[in-house]
Amino acid sequence: MHGLKGHTVCFTGRVLVDGVWTVRATCSKRAAQRGAVSKTDFSRKVTLVVYGDLASKAVTDDSRAYSSTLVDAEAERSCGRHVCVVDADGFSELLKGRPAPCLKLRKARAGRVRPVAAHTPEGGILGGPLRVRRTGQRLSGDLTLDLSALDRATTAHEATVGTLIAYLSRRGIEARAHAPGAPQFDAGWSCGQEVFVAEVKSLTGAHEEQQIRLGIGQLLDYTHQLRTAYPSTVVHPVLILERPPSVDRWVLLARSVGLRLTWAPDFAGL
Repeated sequence: MHGLKGHTVCFTGRVLVDGVWTVRATCSKRAAQRGAVSKTDFSRKVTLVVYGDLASKAVTDDSRAYSSTLVDAEAERSCGRHVCVVDADGFSELLKGRPAPCLKLRKARAGRVRPVAAHTPEGGILGGPLRVRRTGQRLSGDLTLDLSALDRATTAHEATVGTLIAYLSRRGIEARAHAPGAPQFDAGWSCGQEVFVAEVKSLTGAHEEQQIRLGIGQLLDYTHQLRTAYPSTVVHPVLILERPPSVDRWVLLARSVGLRLTWAPDFAGL
């Protein structure tokens, strides 16, 4: 979709707008500045659903409002009336006057509906400039434990991201966020025709093995998705840690599965 003007919007919950959790009332005001009107509940007047809170995750509780909203949107599509659905990244782009991909909806078990990232054209891996996010606490009402989201909410994680941005900048490279519809890696950049996608893991106050294993798994998933979608693009996965790991075996393990493992502040091997 190309803009918010003329749309009637329904928000499923708070939305991560450019790294800041934003409640529905504020989202509605910002959408109004772009010519949209908002509804608190889904109806046949709604033409756009902004999927917040548990964006891009499978819905796990049918009693929550965002679950029924997606079910209603999918039902309208089945009847021939297309309702656009965007995630937090898409809404952030629309607020800037930029286009955003409309998400597909897929039925899951027990009548649940989940959003599926729309296919993006070749070159749609890297998004806009990467920014350090404000950190804060996750709401206690969230239903699933998203370890990656919890990590992004820590000061140590964002400090490492900031150090990476500065390191790349000194070398004339711009750190980029993921493009709408692309896997949600923490940082990306390009060198010539090659693209690097990175997952950043803080180790302060965390279980080191758990964090490193999580990062390796995420990168293997992201890289497989990207290489499948963009077979002509060379994609390099990079796991970036806040500090050196306590044991050397992680370096060998990462190398054996085709990952680059490095850490702040020197980022050796990048």
